[in-house]
Amino acid sequence: MNQRGESRRMDTTVLILLAAVVLLLGIAFLKEPGLPLSGLQIAGRTLWRNLPILLLGFVLAGLVQVLVPQEVISRWLGAQAGIKGILVACVVGGVVPGAPYAVFPLVGTLYQSGAGLGAIVGFLAAWALWSVSRLPVEMALVDPRVALVRYGITFIVPPVAGVLANLLVATI
Repeated sequence: MNQRGESRRMDTTVLILLAAVVLLLGIAFLKEPGLPLSGLQIAGRTLWRNLPILLLGFVLAGLVQVLVPQEVISRWLGAQAGIKGILVACVVGGVVPGAPYAVFPLVGTLYQSGAGLGAIVGFLAAWALWSVSRLPVEMALVDPRVALVRYGITFIVPPVAGVLANLLVATI
């Protein structure tokens, strides 16, 4: 998408979020005048706690954009890469650790640099379902059998989601 379209989408998102914040601040104030300040303090603490992750996620996304040529991303993850691109994206998504704050800027950069929709959907689905970094925790806290059964059942979902995304785009 071009800069103009991205800017317009960002403006709409900002306006919707602003309207929601103003509405909720108003409701909180009507409920109890001190509630908006409490909410803003909680928001500030949350921001402060997550600021390093946010900053590192954006720096990572920027570095990927300047270090990995757009042609490479397009060749490996673009729509023309087909199922190979989706599978590569799924594997990468499954091994990339991190919170959404770190992963989504990277995914946005990959998409803007030429990765196809199927690859992006596969990456995100694998990141959510296959996260190798969460497997040991899941096995320790839940049960190894449950974790392995879940991984086995969900193994097919990310590639299928990527293929379906490509099919959907081809029909639109």
